[in-house]
Order: sequence, then structure tokens, then C-alpha cells
Amino acid sequence: MLDVASFENLPTGLPVPTDDGRAAHLVGSRLPHIELLGSSGRQWDLAGVAGTVVIYVYPMTGTPGVALPSGWDSIPGARGCTPEACGFRDHYSDLLAAGASVVVGVSSQSTEHQREAAERLHLPFDLLSDHTFEWAAALNLPTFTADGVRFHSRLTLIATTGTIEHVFYPVFPPDTHADQVLAWLGQNMVT
Repeated sequence: MLDVASFENLPTGLPVPTDDGRAAHLVGSRLPHIELLGSSGRQWDLAGVAGTVVIYVYPMTGTPGVALPSGWDSIPGARGCTPEACGFRDHYSDLLAAGASVVVGVSSQSTEHQREAAERLHLPFDLLSDHTFEWAAALNLPTFTADGVRFHSRLTLIATTGTIEHVFYPVFPPDTHADQVLAWLGQNMVT
């Protein structure tokens, strides 16, 4: 079983994901008008949010005491959701200052699981549950399967008033990804 500390740091030697083209269609697409429940209890329709939204999509945050799916560390891009969330947490005020109106995370995990993770990691933003994959299907987002369970592939969308302007895919390493998003906002946003 894994403890909390094992989720907070990336192991060495993780396989680097390659761009398989499964997110190439997203720039210029409109976010779907689909409500997702957030860890705070709020219903989110990301297509209706004014301003610039940073949406980081991730496979799953680990749960202390619960083993990860078998072979998780050998799946390119699977490992690192907790360090990625902590990076967005640590840069949250910087992201808002750089022009983001909203920062959210999206995965297929249940709202209850996300609520626990948001509280444990002290996240100042919502984690949204796309447990039916309806939102992912509307955007044709890449997914993968491990231990017979379907997961969202890791990527980040930058959308302004419902239109996707930029996509980070693949994302690696996830623990420094918030820095990449912050740099992009700094170069592309008028605040």
C-alpha cells in the first residue's frame, strides 16, 4: 500500500508520453454545455464561464492506503496527478494574476473522492467529476484503460469564453506543468 508521501513525489524513470495526435483537433473547439459537479458541491458549466479557464485533465489522484492500478508507473503520462495538483495549488494566485479567471481539475473520479483529495491537498480550486465521460466524449478527449478501468489522459485546456485557445498534450513532467501554464499565460494574455 502507498502512503501520502509516495503520491507527492514522482518516481524516477517514468516513461515520457509522446504526442499521438489525439488532442490535435481541440484548438478552436467549443467547450460543451455539460454540467460537472465540483468538489465544493458547485455545478460547473465550463462553456459558460466568462474569461479564461485553465482546465487540467488528469487520470486520478491516488488515495493513501490504496494501491494504484497494476503497471501504473509504466503507462506513459499516468503517474503524477498529486504533484500536478499541488503545482496548480502553489501557483494558483500567480495563474489568476496572469489572466486566468478560473482553474479547475477534471477526472473521472467520483465527487466524494475528489472532495477528499481537495481537502487533503488544500486545493483552492474545484476538482470536477466527469465520471460518465460525457464531457470527455463531447470533446473527443483521449482516454486509456488500466486494470479494466477507463481514465482520462493527462492534458490541459486553456479556454476563453468557451473556446479552446491552447492545449498542452502530452503533459510531462506533471509536477512542473503549472509552471508551463503560467509561462503560456504570461506570454499570451493581456491582463
